[in-house]
Amino acid sequence: MIIYIVFGILPSLVWLFYYLRKDLHPEPRRMIIKIFLWGALMTLPVSLIQEGLSYLLGLTSFGLMTRALLYWFLVIALSEEFFKYLVVKVKVMDSPHLDEPLDIMLYMVVAALGFAAVENILYLFQPIMGQVSLIKVIEGTLILDIVRFIGATFLHTLCSATIGYSLAISVFEAKRKKLYLISGILIAMVLHGLYDFSIMTLSGSSNINIAIPVVIIMTLALLVFSGFERLKKMKSICKLK
Repeated sequence: MIIYIVFGILPSLVWLFYYLRKDLHPEPRRMIIKIFLWGALMTLPVSLIQEGLSYLLGLTSFGLMTRALLYWFLVIALSEEFFKYLVVKVKVMDSPHLDEPLDIMLYMVVAALGFAAVENILYLFQPIMGQVSLIKVIEGTLILDIVRFIGATFLHTLCSATIGYSLAISVFEAKRKKLYLISGILIAMVLHGLYDFSIMTLSGSSNINIAIPVVIIMTLALLVFSGFERLKKMKSICKLK
């Protein structure tokens, strides 16, 4: 259990330190920890909602492919991206610590990493059949950890950062505020859903189930890192509304 918890949190901590280095004006540690923990707590309502929606989806007469699309794009992707956004909307947007546009994007990433940490821990808790040595457990856990570090955990940060960028821009675009925000959530939902759908549903379809996630990660990474640079250049104000 200790191995799974440590290795489950590790990818999130590595990415957290990486993203925090991009902030020229570091946020209070207490605030970072708070948003990280709130992101982790969101796994509970999200899992309950996903269970309920999955049950309802199973009662429909849709075909297998339609149900798979609805499951990965709406049940999984939309619920996760919306609740990560909700953390920042409720806990950050009225905070006195929010004093520059980049902070919004950064806090979205922090919430995503808290969410991903719990998700990684749960994913690593696999039942072990028979007697397995401690070395084998560590080796298997490390392999899964690396895969999720460059895959699912990174995806969570990129999708949430996309929403964070749209939310930051919407602050300065009053007339198109809702448009920017909805667009950010939809983009994150579609790319998150397509990532999961391609891996879980298109497995065995030549190499397409590998190519699509790689393209999504690379595209999102370019967009997010350019977004970070653009927000750095935007004028800071005492408190964003």
